[in-house]
Amino acid sequence: MSVYTIDPVRDPRWADLVDRHPSSSVFHSLPWLETIQRTYGYRPVVYTTSPPSAPLTNGILFSEIHSWLTGNRLVSLPFSDHCEPLLDNANTATEIAVELKKTVDSRKWKYVEIRPLSGMTEELAGAFKAPPCYLHMLDMRPSTDDLFRATHKNCIQRTIKRAENQGIGYESGNSERLLKAFYRLMIQTRRRHQLPPQPFEWFRNLAACMGDRLKIRVAFKDQTEIASILTLLHKNIVVYKYGCSDSSFNNLGGTPFLFWKAITESKVAGMTSMDFGRSDSDNPGLITFKDRWGTKSSELTYLRWSLKPVSESDKGALGGAVKRVFAMMPDAVLETTGRILYRHVG
Repeated sequence: MSVYTIDPVRDPRWADLVDRHPSSSVFHSLPWLETIQRTYGYRPVVYTTSPPSAPLTNGILFSEIHSWLTGNRLVSLPFSDHCEPLLDNANTATEIAVELKKTVDSRKWKYVEIRPLSGMTEELAGAFKAPPCYLHMLDMRPSTDDLFRATHKNCIQRTIKRAENQGIGYESGNSERLLKAFYRLMIQTRRRHQLPPQPFEWFRNLAACMGDRLKIRVAFKDQTEIASILTLLHKNIVVYKYGCSDSSFNNLGGTPFLFWKAITESKVAGMTSMDFGRSDSDNPGLITFKDRWGTKSSELTYLRWSLKPVSESDKGALGGAVKRVFAMMPDAVLETTGRILYRHVG
């Protein structure tokens, strides 16, 4: 069986496969790929066993990352929580895996990484497992009342009611004004985490490419933005992708208030589930927060073909001293740092 490569942006068969394949996500969509390519210049490529003249029945999506700083890699998919291979049978995965491993053995790529939703180790022999992380999903088919009752009484229910009683203002949309309010909070949040923010151009391009499938929700107190979340839509799933807040207003419950708005509004719009996104195993606070919404968690295990196994140290390349420097940088310098670095870390 031969393996071929196609450009998913130029080949109309890819969009058709994404539309009909049950395992596709927003991270397979053309708007997401266009945002990555427009912001960072990464070229998308799909490995498939479908010949050029035949219908596309399978494909594993990647971005080609060329970096003098971090090496050349093939990643499925940068800045994406998961990217399930869109397959028609197990043999397909095996054939493509052999071809991907050859590219690493020949040193064309430093490594090749995939981020599947399901366990695929048997089909993808020779791949190293990355340290696991977790994905949280919420079934939104129950009634709104049942969804609310399923949340943690003290940490979620009472916090939402407190926010409503405090008269928290609320706006949603994808306007430039809301985008800038979101980004001001993003800078604060990333500083608390001792990391630079992704460049503003990333979020502006994402809003332009996704259109109405992207929504920014912002909570205000006396005209001051205090919390914001960014969600994306794909088929019947709403995807929580980014969240940020002003920690000095955390007692007002702006973030839980916004999550509840996202759940109730998405349910009215016909969404049946909410993807709460990835949580790293070393972030128990985030895992607990998502658990308290009545979500179900599953393990995400990224797989990598490389000349050496993946270790915990590969996840956290930045030392404490570097992070402390990030925390002290003026906003403009922190933004510039993010604009330079993120092109190399995808």
